[in-house]
Amino acid sequence: MFFGTIDAQEIIPDEEEVKQVKDSIVNSTRIKADGVAAVVGDFIVLESDLDREIAQLEAQGADLSGVTRCELFGSLLEKKLYAHQAIQDSIIVNELYIKSLVDQQIQGILAQTRGDMEGLLNFYKKDSEQALRDEMYEINKNGYLAQEMQKKVIDGVEVTPEEVRTFFNEIPEDERPTFGTELKVAQIVVIPEVTEEAKQAVIERLKGFKRDIEENGSKFATKALFYSEDSGSKNNGGLLPTMNRKQPRMVKEFREVAFSLQEGEISDPFETDFGFHIIYLEKIRGQEYDVRHILLRPELSEEAIQKAKDKIDKVRDLIVSGKVSFADAAREFSDEEETKYEGGRLTNPTTQDFNFELTKMDTEMYTQIQGLKDGEVSEVIQDEDRINNIKFKIMTVTDRIDDHEADFARDYLKIKELALQDKQVRAIEKWQKEVIADTYIKINGKYRDCDYQSNWLKVE
Repeated sequence: MFFGTIDAQEIIPDEEEVKQVKDSIVNSTRIKADGVAAVVGDFIVLESDLDREIAQLEAQGADLSGVTRCELFGSLLEKKLYAHQAIQDSIIVNELYIKSLVDQQIQGILAQTRGDMEGLLNFYKKDSEQALRDEMYEINKNGYLAQEMQKKVIDGVEVTPEEVRTFFNEIPEDERPTFGTELKVAQIVVIPEVTEEAKQAVIERLKGFKRDIEENGSKFATKALFYSEDSGSKNNGGLLPTMNRKQPRMVKEFREVAFSLQEGEISDPFETDFGFHIIYLEKIRGQEYDVRHILLRPELSEEAIQKAKDKIDKVRDLIVSGKVSFADAAREFSDEEETKYEGGRLTNPTTQDFNFELTKMDTEMYTQIQGLKDGEVSEVIQDEDRINNIKFKIMTVTDRIDDHEADFARDYLKIKELALQDKQVRAIEKWQKEVIADTYIKINGKYRDCDYQSNWLKVE
């Protein structure tokens, strides 16, 4: 993922420089020479910023044929406004996270360009890798600020059932959305059991990592890079997104250990559903914690794997022979706690109901159930997830709903989501209108002729 999608930005670091830029806007000749296209609060937008944004989007294969330069420029102005207001609201940036993100981005780009650092520097018109890193840091930092500010604007926006009904009733009948073919899908999962010996072996290995770090000066980040089985954090040396005591969704055991540590301390090994961990608390900033971890999973024996395979084969035979229903078999035999008590039915994470729209279905799931007739049971599928390296499952389609016009009762959750999105858009529009009015904004030259959705020109 190219870092330029966030947008290139230059920060004016102090009030004197802000004054100098604002003064320069009065002189149109100087503006053209400087290439300053706009000023938004403490940020400037250069002509080259927009050129770089377009180049990055095209490099990623984006189709810009129907997008005007004015629309892209308006998008840059919005990002600057969010970042500016985030600074005013003292939104905190996790510097370690941003630096690790820069490392990932540089390595990712170099992997695509076969290690051509010189070409990368030429593309971004930088004379050194450090200069490039400094600019990427500012880009990511301000992109992060913009994203956090937008989250803050819509945080807490909710819709009542009456608002959902009003939203639906105000849609003309001939303009109501059509939902595609939907399936209800169920599965039964059998997971191989881990032996106590395998668990103890992992615990001892983690204890060894801890001793090597504390007694021999080894680096926690290096251990995580080489040994952690958490693919999402290992390339960052085990660094996780900033943790906050107010975060509602966090693995209970992980939360308790992390918040019991002192800065610079490493935990003893402990278990979660994901495996066994040790945690290093790197830094505490008020309510925010910078944490690294190493995850190891116990090895599965061939005997345990075969036992699980034999079990699900027998369960499938019972269902196919008609001796037990799929739902009853799920309640009796499935190891997946999230679905077994619902007869194996899967919940759509987007809509929170049991329906999966065929055209929006996860590719992996679609591959596993394509071709199944209603009520037919799939062959045994070997799979894996974030918690289990190996699991076996069988799947079935329990119901099918053909393409249909939105129905308030049947499609309530989908309509609620549309109503919420509409309300969030209106909240953002209201916020933008108020903040634009209170922020120093100046648009230069040809960009004054653009027809913006927001009042960037502050026309009364």
